Amino acid sequence: MAAPAAPAEIITCPNCGRRNRVPAAATGFPRCGNCHQPLPWIADAADDSFAEVAEAAPVPVVVDLWAPWCGPCRMVSPALAQVAADLAGRVKLVKVNVDESPKIQQRFGVQAIPTLMVLRNGQVAARRSGAAPASDLRAWVESAIGP
Repeated sequence: MAAPAAPAEIITCPNCGRRNRVPAAATGFPRCGNCHQPLPWIADAADDSFAEVAEAAPVPVVVDLWAPWCGPCRMVSPALAQVAADLAGRVKLVKVNVDESPKIQQRFGVQAIPTLMVLRNGQVAARRSGAAPASDLRAWVESAIGP
């Protein structure tokens, strides 16, 4: 029996304000059902869903490896959400709580959090640790994903 699909998130369209159900995994990228503009794609993943949600994504994926007790992680989260909104249709943001996903933490050798990675076709294209402002994160992501 197949594992259940990751739950969908409700995302408000930054263009028209309509609420949309956005699945954690899909073959395309999400668009607003009302105005058809690209939506920010933000999903959670864990040890059992990382392959489906992050590695199989049709667009580059920004992976945020974080923990709820980490102050810098809480500081970088809104900046990453802003980057996902700014680059809607070009990237997907996948958040992984390392406390709940020790296999992912071990697989990528995460020693400091937040650790951020950009995956292209399931492979690590860029990696960095620590918090940064949204403008720095956006420039880093854009350089990793290319034109």
